[in-house]
Amino acid sequence: MSLERSNETEKGLVKTFPAEKRYYRKKRRELLRKIAGGVLFMTLAFVAGFSGAYLYEKIFPHTYVDIPVLYQSVERMTSTSNKLSDELSIPEVVALVENSVVEIQTESSSAYRGSYIQEGAGSGVIITEDGYIATNNHVIDGASKISVTLKNGETYEAKVIGADSMSDIAVLKINRKELSPVVFGDSEKLIVGQTAIAIGNPLGSLGGTVTNGIISSLSRDITIDGIDMTLLQTNSAVNPGNSGGGLFNGYGELIGIVNAKSMGEDIEGLGFAIPINFAKTIIEELISHGTIKGRVKLGLSLIDIDSEAGAMEYGVEDFGVYIYSIEKNSAADKAGLKEKDLIMDVNKIRVETSDDVKKEIGKHKVGDKVTITVLRKNERITVTATLQEAK
Repeated sequence: MSLERSNETEKGLVKTFPAEKRYYRKKRRELLRKIAGGVLFMTLAFVAGFSGAYLYEKIFPHTYVDIPVLYQSVERMTSTSNKLSDELSIPEVVALVENSVVEIQTESSSAYRGSYIQEGAGSGVIITEDGYIATNNHVIDGASKISVTLKNGETYEAKVIGADSMSDIAVLKINRKELSPVVFGDSEKLIVGQTAIAIGNPLGSLGGTVTNGIISSLSRDITIDGIDMTLLQTNSAVNPGNSGGGLFNGYGELIGIVNAKSMGEDIEGLGFAIPINFAKTIIEELISHGTIKGRVKLGLSLIDIDSEAGAMEYGVEDFGVYIYSIEKNSAADKAGLKEKDLIMDVNKIRVETSDDVKKEIGKHKVGDKVTITVLRKNERITVTATLQEAK
């Protein structure tokens, strides 16, 4: 047989020589060995990965946070112009959002009067169907008990999920489902002169109060408790108790968290709110971590005494900034600071108010050491505190 006939067909099959047959058998065996080896490797890798993950989880258990859904508005500008689409009427807006605004009541005990209970009030907005609520930090700061009252009169005890004094934002949670959450607007697309509607609990006793006006300014630099903030300005009437309530646009979208603490006495036609784009970032961080990463914390509450009546009420002799309470195991606690200490200076810088103290502490980062001089029973004492991360 000639070599040239190796590819000749017979009965539809290709004829091959014995040497070629042995060659192809060898190649098939090598291929099968490679496939079997690959399958074995992948199987071992899967088992090792699963086992490793299982053991890691047993040794270092994780807490997974299910981030709730925050409802975001749709685009309001047309594609051909920069004009806003038609707004709703004020009654229509109120009908949409009135069930999303709540009243907040707080109780805190005074360290100076034993069992004396101090009550406070503010507002909040429902941000998820399952009970997350946004408000101002100053509304709930220092509270030992927080309760939330819905529009229908139902009242629930609330727990603090997270709070941030720098942004003045706090997130609460109540055990209630099927609520009416707000829809987040876009504060960066607001226009001066646009409708602004405030809903809250002015004076702590007028829950559900609605006031309307316009956006007066998109960015006002305001200093509150020694902290610089950039806020929306509105001429919607805002009073104490409105803090933490909602500022809405003409579509019923939340555009700001009202901050009534920025108001002074005898001021009319001026209201301020934290822009919702900024607030939303803080809210999401608080829900995820309970705090804002990298923020420093000394771990004490302060009170300013600037009158004879105040000194008598709290049982002290001099004016100045006093330590009201101290968190256990905080930087202040570990440094040896005590309640009723009168703070004289921080890092050798004279302080006279709680704002001065916050401003100096705010200049530092987690792990920094600060020296604090206090007056305790007519004795000057200087301690060193290592700043912790706020949690």
